[in-house]
Parts: sequence; C-alpha cells; structure tokens
Amino acid sequence: MRRDPSRRGIRTPWRLAAVGCMLTLGGCAHHQQSTLQASGDGAQRVEGLWWLMFWIAMAVFAEVMLLLGWALWWRRRPRAKIRGGDAIGGIAVLGVVVPFAVLVTVYGLGLRDLNALAAPRQDPAVTVDVIGHQWWWEVRYAHPAGAVTANELHIPVGEPVRVRLRTADVQHSFWVPQLMPKTDLIAGKVNQTWLRTATPGQYRAQCAEYCGKQHAFMALMVVAEPRAEFDTWVAATARPATTTLTAAQQRGREVFERSSCASCHTVQGTTATGSVGPDLSTIGSRWSIGAGAAPNDAGHLGGWIVNSQTIKPGNAMPPQPVSAQDLPDLLSYLQSLK
Repeated sequence: MRRDPSRRGIRTPWRLAAVGCMLTLGGCAHHQQSTLQASGDGAQRVEGLWWLMFWIAMAVFAEVMLLLGWALWWRRRPRAKIRGGDAIGGIAVLGVVVPFAVLVTVYGLGLRDLNALAAPRQDPAVTVDVIGHQWWWEVRYAHPAGAVTANELHIPVGEPVRVRLRTADVQHSFWVPQLMPKTDLIAGKVNQTWLRTATPGQYRAQCAEYCGKQHAFMALMVVAEPRAEFDTWVAATARPATTTLTAAQQRGREVFERSSCASCHTVQGTTATGSVGPDLSTIGSRWSIGAGAAPNDAGHLGGWIVNSQTIKPGNAMPPQPVSAQDLPDLLSYLQSLK
C-alpha cells in the first residue's frame, strides 16, 4: 500500500524535531539545565516560588476532584435534592475568598522576589560585559583590561558578579537556569543582571530568545571557582598568548597569521587582531567549539576549520582552504592556547 505523500510531508518535520531534541539532550547530559536544581541566589528564589505555585495547584486539583466525587456520590443517593441556597456559603469561601487569598499571597511573594532579584545585597566584586552574537557569546572583563574570552564565563564563588548585557545584532536572552532568571539583550540598550553561587562547579547557560537558525546551539558555560583560581585564570587570560612553542606549533602560528583566520579572530600577542569572530587567545582550554555545537578536541576542531558549516550550518565562518600538510600544525598551535 502506497503512503499518502501529504502524511509523509507532515511527519518529516516532527522526525527532524525529535532528532534535534535527542541531540540537544545528549549534549546536555553532563551539564543539566534545570531551575529545579538551583545553586544561585536568583535561581533559588525562582525555584521557591515555583514550588509554592506547584503545591497550590495540586491542592486546588485535589479540592476539585473531592468536590466532583462528592457531587457524584450525592447525586446517586435516593431522593437527593440540592437547593441553590445550600451551596452559596461553600461557593463564597471556595470560589472567592480562598482564590483571592492565594492570589494576593503569590503576588506579594512575587514582588518580594522581584525586589530581591533587582540587586545583590552587597556590591558586586566583578563586572563582566557579555555581548550576544549570532550565534555565540563574547565575554569581556572590566578588570584587568584585555581579559576576553568566548562562550565561557568564569566567576568567583560566594561573590556577586555584575553582568552587563548587550547584543551585536538581533535580540537574545541570557539565562543560567541554575543560577539566575532570564534577562533579555535588546538592540540599542544595555541591560544589567547579577549572579552569585556558593557552590563551585560548571553551569550551562543558554540563549532563551529565538535568534535565528542556530539558536539551539548558542550555549555558554559558567565556571564558578574559588577566588584564588579565578584571579589566576583572569590574569592569564589578559596576558598575551604563550610564546613557548614547539616547532610544529610555531609553524601552526605562521599558518594562522598568514591565513584568513587572522582577519576575523584575535590571538593576543600576535598579528591576528580580527573582531568578526570570537577571540581565540584561550581556545585550547574552552569547553566546546561553536558555543556548544561540538566537543573541543582535535577531530572536531579540524572539521570546524575545514568546513564549519557541516557542524553548525548558517554560522558566519566560511570553509577555510588549509592544506592537509598545514592542518595538523595549525591544530597543535590552537590547542596550545590556554
């Protein structure tokens, strides 16, 4: 029996969506994104309000089911008669007084949490500028100058961090589910938010506003670490890239500087000063390639350089004409940038 072409056409997008969901969930397996596993001050308030509303909803559901059961039972009784006046008191309490009290309570708690989320209790210890691009995150630290990275945000544990948000193109939304609520990046405007966690670890962030074809692969990793480790990392990030290179890495640097890579990317301490793509001064130690599109290893990095469109279609990087002889040296150089 032949299949109806119209049915096949309808099912195909759903299959593609299902595959996309499985791939996305697979990539998140080691970095869960859940507001119900809160580790930050802001997310804990959101989680608390969520659970309150959840249990209120469960109580209302239970109440409705009990009333429905009672009504069915009463109706089956012989000679059962219910007069309208008999139910007025119950309707007034359960239908007006209780919902009003619940709504006022939830509204008041919501205002309390909004006020607490507006600013931290103490002045932020670190200020970071996060710029959204299609489809990656640029991260710049106010101090020290020159500390720039991409798709990775390091913060000190136990200290509030001010995050200034702006977009380089379309509207995005910055969201670290386990640390903070969403904050939009709006063209022509600088929004501010803050985050703080007392728990060291890695927390995956995500663009939460549809921003184009690769919206699903616009992720960022927040790394919360002790203050001493944070200071060491940010100071190293601000310094020029390492000059202690092997012979192969030196050849790779020469390939990088004379190719089109240097026109779009920056590597501090070299002639590469491009600003179209992410700063690659610490590419060797980053958690992923393409803002969560692929693991950061030699195989995927080589595939990204040769033709990134096969990994993340629609991104701004065209295929690079790097020869098979030069590619291993270039990979060795890029992996040394940490």
